[in-house]
Amino acid sequence: MSGLQSYGAFDVIVVGSGAAGSSAAIAAARSGADTLLIEKLPFLGGNSTAVLDTFYGFYTPGEQARKVVGGIGDDVVAGLRQLGEVVERPNTYGAGTGVTYLAEHLKVVWEGLTSSAGARVLLHAFVQDVAVSDGRIDRLTVATKAGLAEVEAAVVVDASGDADVCHHSGFAYEAAGTLAPAQTLTTTFRMANVNMEKRRTISKDELHSRMAAAAESGDYDLPRKEGSDHITPVDGMVATVMTRIDQIRRNADGTTSNATDPDVLTQAEIEGRRQALEYVRFLVDQVPGYENAALVALSSQVGLRETRRVTGDYRLTRADVLNARQFDDQIGLCGAPIEDHHGGAGSGTTWEYLPEGSAVGIPLRTLIPRDGRNVLAAGRCFSAEHDAQASVRSMAQCMAMGQAAGTLAALAVRNGGEVRAVPFADLAQELRRGGAIMDMEATQ
Repeated sequence: MSGLQSYGAFDVIVVGSGAAGSSAAIAAARSGADTLLIEKLPFLGGNSTAVLDTFYGFYTPGEQARKVVGGIGDDVVAGLRQLGEVVERPNTYGAGTGVTYLAEHLKVVWEGLTSSAGARVLLHAFVQDVAVSDGRIDRLTVATKAGLAEVEAAVVVDASGDADVCHHSGFAYEAAGTLAPAQTLTTTFRMANVNMEKRRTISKDELHSRMAAAAESGDYDLPRKEGSDHITPVDGMVATVMTRIDQIRRNADGTTSNATDPDVLTQAEIEGRRQALEYVRFLVDQVPGYENAALVALSSQVGLRETRRVTGDYRLTRADVLNARQFDDQIGLCGAPIEDHHGGAGSGTTWEYLPEGSAVGIPLRTLIPRDGRNVLAAGRCFSAEHDAQASVRSMAQCMAMGQAAGTLAALAVRNGGEVRAVPFADLAQELRRGGAIMDMEATQ
């Protein structure tokens, strides 16, 4: 041992408490595993509470929506409904029905579900190092308020979004921006006192036209010309997805850095807030209904869509998604389109849709890092090509991946932590018992 203080030993450690990580911790604890959930922020939820207010991916888009995610995801929505109004609304770009909630409520829901499941939570904590031997993670070094501490587990779930555990373990991954363009970042914001009746007098296309004209005039700095605003459960409060920050920095030595670089991330946070105020000024000046509106909140952190994607036992491809491929080992479904947010001048967002009413399967193999034995990766850092990740990163799918990873982690504890030693049939049985939707025959 290194002489650092010990934070203890657990059956399962989950790093990152976003939609994937919180779901993984809930699932592992419900399955009887002594579970620790580690989170860098002062609250649970990751992007689901720090950045956004809408779950996408529960339903397929199209004329006949099919519900493709259940289980813990349903428990989360039910918890939100107990605390206040939840709004189901169509996506601006036809990506299916979104479930819009109050982010402050969701923080409490995640906390309630994890604690009632029996998981222990450690906030304000960053994983700094990982000790690995023969593909097995032996212990994590975590930075806490009290200093550095070591913690051990039989199985680790990397749900950090940035694949931090796999990175510190030396496991293979693809960094966004190396083989394919990296998706841009977004600082979201909310405005109050919006006159919704007047706002509805102009269409999405008219909003975008006004954005483009305002940017072209030189009076406003609006990098994204097709941003969106949407209603929330609070009367007169509107949430936005408008800003666009390019995360790629070209270094003098010819390499590139993305938002896993602390300097890049710092500048992105600052730039996102600067842009947000420009969009606020545009809305108040140029959009009906916003004349008396005021900014009430900026996202707690910049929204990250992709940074690192692990190299798993299988890598989900663009063709898999667009052909709605099904797999023998799938643990969930995704009907969301490929939603690719481009960077650079004149950039926009492209959408590519799956066949009507269909969904691609999410193979368990994409959650198993190729180089590890007692580790799983869930959420936006799972094993996928750039385009495939741009579909399956939707938050409802992150919940499905998290539930599968947490359940498998608990089962693997009984097999010495070897995640590949658990028969898929055993995992599938437990997931179905927990309400997970794993194939199209089970959709609603």
